[in-house]
Amino acid sequence: MSPLLLTAAATLVFCAPGYPGGAGDAQPFVDQFAAAAAAASADWPAGSLTAVYDPTEQGGLTKLAASDASLAFVPYAFFVQHGTELHLTPIAQAQLAGLGSEERWALVAKAGAVTDAASLAGYTLLSAAGYAPQFIRHSALESWPLPPDVKIESTGQLLSSLRRIASGEHVVALLDQTQTAALPTLPFAAQLKVLVQSAPLPIALVATVGNRLLAARARALQAGLLSLSHTAADADILEQLHLQGFVLPRIPAHAGTP
Repeated sequence: MSPLLLTAAATLVFCAPGYPGGAGDAQPFVDQFAAAAAAASADWPAGSLTAVYDPTEQGGLTKLAASDASLAFVPYAFFVQHGTELHLTPIAQAQLAGLGSEERWALVAKAGAVTDAASLAGYTLLSAAGYAPQFIRHSALESWPLPPDVKIESTGQLLSSLRRIASGEHVVALLDQTQTAALPTLPFAAQLKVLVQSAPLPIALVATVGNRLLAARARALQAGLLSLSHTAADADILEQLHLQGFVLPRIPAHAGTP
């Protein structure tokens, strides 16, 4: 194999729509992560892996369209929504500190207002994953088929969304596991009810983009990712991104894959 192909620079695009944090805030941490991942991987010399962060769906899609964007680090919702069109192939599944590699999503409504999925007709569903309606309808709420007229909107304003629900607006919220765990702390928690929870779903994935990365390099990087956190220095770098490590991907059968 050509040494040029083995050392060709690749870019890892971090994209986290729906969650707080600007690109400038995260960039130093993703730079450190890329350097650590390359150092842990065979045939990935220093400087051969760079990283870029974007907190928006469209910004992430634009960056992933670049020819050197060989890898993506994305939430599972993004993968379900865009994995087929981008030809994403998972190589590792992230383990988040305090959560592990999977989480349950919960649908929250005003207590007593919703009896079944059909009674959500005319409602608006708010979620950090609102940019990914395919994920919401066919993954997170697979067991609760939403009426076709439910509007799905993306929001980062969780508290105001829950206040709207408690006040009686025709609004529900789909929360990730961390957000759901915080519900009992709200002063109006008694006015809210979890209607249904998803099966355990991956939280985030590292995936190759199309055929931009040679299979041998992808396997080497996969092995490197799985070994991260074995040293104190790597564990510190992962901690900056609220990561604990990586495991082999476990993708539900309903996910859109190439």
